[in-house]
Amino acid sequence: MDKAYVKIPQAKNEPVLSYAPGTPEREEVLKTYKEMWNSHVEVPLYINGEKVFTGKTKEIRPPHDHGHVVGVFHRASDEHVKQAIDAALKARQKWADLPWEQRVSIFLKAADLISGPYRAKMNAATMINQSKTIHQAEIDAVAELADFWRFNAEYLARIYKEQPESAKDVFNRMEYRPLEGFIYAVTPFNFTSIAGNLPTAPAMAGNVVVWKPSVSQMYSANMIMEVLMEAGLPAGVINMVTGSASKITEVVLNHPEFSGLHYTGSTAVFQYLWKTIGNNIDKYKTYPRIVGETGGKDFVWMAPDANPVEVATALARGAFEYQGQKCSAASRAYIPESQWDAVFKELKKQVESMKMGDPGDFSNFITAVINEASFNKLAGYIEQAKKDKEVEIVIGGGYDKSKGYFIEPTVFLTTDPHYETMVEELFGPILTVYVYPDKEWKESLDLVDGTSPYGLTGAIFAKDRYIIDYATKRLENAAGNFYINDKPTGAVVNQQPFGGARASGTNDKAGSMWNLIRWLSPRAIKENFNPPKDYRYPFLGE
Repeated sequence: MDKAYVKIPQAKNEPVLSYAPGTPEREEVLKTYKEMWNSHVEVPLYINGEKVFTGKTKEIRPPHDHGHVVGVFHRASDEHVKQAIDAALKARQKWADLPWEQRVSIFLKAADLISGPYRAKMNAATMINQSKTIHQAEIDAVAELADFWRFNAEYLARIYKEQPESAKDVFNRMEYRPLEGFIYAVTPFNFTSIAGNLPTAPAMAGNVVVWKPSVSQMYSANMIMEVLMEAGLPAGVINMVTGSASKITEVVLNHPEFSGLHYTGSTAVFQYLWKTIGNNIDKYKTYPRIVGETGGKDFVWMAPDANPVEVATALARGAFEYQGQKCSAASRAYIPESQWDAVFKELKKQVESMKMGDPGDFSNFITAVINEASFNKLAGYIEQAKKDKEVEIVIGGGYDKSKGYFIEPTVFLTTDPHYETMVEELFGPILTVYVYPDKEWKESLDLVDGTSPYGLTGAIFAKDRYIIDYATKRLENAAGNFYINDKPTGAVVNQQPFGGARASGTNDKAGSMWNLIRWLSPRAIKENFNPPKDYRYPFLGE
């Protein structure tokens, strides 16, 4: 039992290393990248603390060199998924009963491992498997994931400390229980940190988890499990199963002990999962918690008085870092007529200076998109733009998949503010620009707000404080993460809690106590030190 109020180490954001020429971290990660590139990894399932090799495998191929095989991952059958659920349920009571400071200590240790001895391996796995540059890998697989684990521990302590008032002769207290049953975590390919956070945030709160990572992220998913096991995660708390998403999900969502979904991925899949949960609601022991972040059609809006170089730089970074494969990536822009020539000139200069290729070459800013399906989809939009009269390709437009899935950073200029690529999420390095008349800047904000069903991130650029205030109010519901004179990407844990509403998700803010509290079920306890001994109240007196 707990015998002290524990104050955990104060969380601080993990410093992002520079990897500049001559630095020791640069040499270490290049060496590690080469070693891992030339080795062969075999990724198992993780069930009840054991590595399970099913014999049904699929190759792991880097997107920037799809002819090269760096390993295989094993695929789960329905029986393996059932075993994972059983293992989680078996572990639940013991894990829930473990004092909270013992639970969070595991994840605090894991944070120190990935920011210490595992740093180069975490980065190299993310670079190889997800085609991230070293900077994109560092801010994701190390800094953000370490931040998630450290700050979630602090948020949990803050929640537990929140207690009710007690009246005379009464002792009131609040108990924050984990949910009954198990949590299903479904994670995307694009952020190793999201893959690490979605199963561990509920687990830190005392829940047990079945985790299905993306098949396009298996190398770094395996690294996460290796780190958690070294940090002392008990058997059955997090069980990783991989393979057919539909088959895994069918088994999970038909189980009566399913109690929550922690999801990041496409809107269509999230809506399907929500409908399925609704249709199965009478099967479940409790009403499942549903937490999801699903994507966006993120905007940059420029006022007539804004600085064109600042806007162009925000577009260059916001649209093309990690090939536009961020939920927050800038993919539509609204530029006033008087500023377009200046913005375009600067944007073209910056984009044309970007080198594209293998992330193992640190001179490259752009690498490959994640797989052939993504490549074909993006190439299709480019080819369609070449045919449509209302759009012009003004920057880029090239693509090549002979060695890797490379799409050039591309800018469309459209005369139709409702053109398809102003509305649909593309998830690639394609930015569409609409130029509006300066005097219609207020009306252009209506376009920003009403064109897309999403509401994840967005940015405005302006100098006039009245314009900033007007745009901020007008776009109140257009973005859950709203940026003023900055690009719409790069949210930092404990600084900009991340999430959006509308078609972008439930806005439960990953990297905040608002997310953690979703995985807890409060119990209010009242203890009376002086119980009444007669039913009569004073008003009944004669």
